[in-house]
Amino acid sequence: MNMNLAPEVMEVARREAELFLNEVDGVTAVVVASIDGFDIASAMKEGDAARVAAMASSISAIGSVVSQEANLGRSKSVTINTESGFAMVHGVYRHDSELIVNVIANGDAILAQVAYRAAQFARTLADT
Repeated sequence: MNMNLAPEVMEVARREAELFLNEVDGVTAVVVASIDGFDIASAMKEGDAARVAAMASSISAIGSVVSQEANLGRSKSVTINTESGFAMVHGVYRHDSELIVNVIANGDAILAQVAYRAAQFARTLADT
């Protein structure tokens, strides 16, 4: 892993992941990952952060290919809806690296609320 993230970025990622998990109903995991699938910061009620980070990397790559092939510009997010919840992967484009915020939520979560909070989290990480 070739990450040159400043310690304050790592701290903001850790703190904001905890806030996201605790403030948004139905969210069970928030993982910030590098574009190559390594866990940078996480807050989880269940699951394995390393596995979620790797999954987020793959999902992000699929979103990038689809957006490029369809000439839609740079991919921002991908959401996978399931019968009992959803996973949302949101890109973070920084000057020094590309990160991914991955959110896992159960059926109690409101998709729009998670999408708004994930976009807010991505902006915070991009601007730190």
